Amino acid sequence: MHTFNPSTILYTPDALNERGNDILLNHEDVIQQEIKQHNRLPQLEGNHYQIKSNVLVLGRLKTMTIRESGRSSDFIAPSLANGCLGACAYCYVDRNKNVNPITLFTNTEEILAAVDRHVQQQPWSKVPTQTHNQYYTYDIGCNSDISVDATLGDSVETAIRFYRQHPKAFATFATKFVNPELLTYDPQRKTRIRFSLLPHKVSKLVDVRTDSMEKRLAAINDFYEAGYEVHVNFSPVIVYQGWLQDYRELFEQLNETVHPKVKEQMSCEVIFVTHNQAQHETNLSINPKAEQLIWAPQVQETKVSQFGGVNVRYKHQLKALWIEEFRALQQEVIPWCEIRYIF
Repeated sequence: MHTFNPSTILYTPDALNERGNDILLNHEDVIQQEIKQHNRLPQLEGNHYQIKSNVLVLGRLKTMTIRESGRSSDFIAPSLANGCLGACAYCYVDRNKNVNPITLFTNTEEILAAVDRHVQQQPWSKVPTQTHNQYYTYDIGCNSDISVDATLGDSVETAIRFYRQHPKAFATFATKFVNPELLTYDPQRKTRIRFSLLPHKVSKLVDVRTDSMEKRLAAINDFYEAGYEVHVNFSPVIVYQGWLQDYRELFEQLNETVHPKVKEQMSCEVIFVTHNQAQHETNLSINPKAEQLIWAPQVQETKVSQFGGVNVRYKHQLKALWIEEFRALQQEVIPWCEIRYIF
């Protein structure tokens, strides 16, 4: 996978527990600068994507917010990190920050303790839902890519061990990277990894600095054998001339690649692209070819997200038609890969 080698580490004093100090020791040859707050950074040189490549921030997460989801998971756990090495043109995390380098929160045990307190307050036994029939599921990677975070320290391994041992909680995360180190974590089917898949030619334009579709597809069986529950995530679905034919080819690749026993446990989630005016304007100077695909005012409308953001999505009636076309294709080519949710 693409490697993250920061040239600058910014850190808050309260992030320097054993984990934080180990990260600094492992990067003794880079610029290290103390800051007061992890979310108020000094002026940084370079454009948004250069900063994502060069800067690592170490902080302590103080607000342990756990939100209801009901889509990819029952709940969204407090973040182990924020930001990502990838430079995906549509990233919803980036659109909320002018500058968004990877921020790794070093107080992993406090984060996991908050999850434990939360899940212990839930009714037991759990009423089965599309997220999981037995366990309460927590998305541990909503604001970062766990596969990248795992290259920076032991936070991800610690979290997967916590969920493996927990009698009620279950972890899930989506990823656009293939990190072989995760294969050694022994999740024992208590963590679901969701590989994000797009048609190859589209991914090359919009999934900048992430692993290829071929690598992601090839990793599916390996991660199942390593003890993960493996799902896929068709996100974002971008509509353009010939999009259904490209998804047919992607579905056929998936059908040919996935082992029969992996197919038995696999489901998918489908999310049509959401964009943003400010993000569009930023991308025009960095990745204009991607904007030709994802910025389409003639078929898009403004909509407020469930978390209050004002974004641009496909017009309701058009999107309803495209959803039905997507469902029909899925049923034709990969009927074994049940759609957990689609919007």
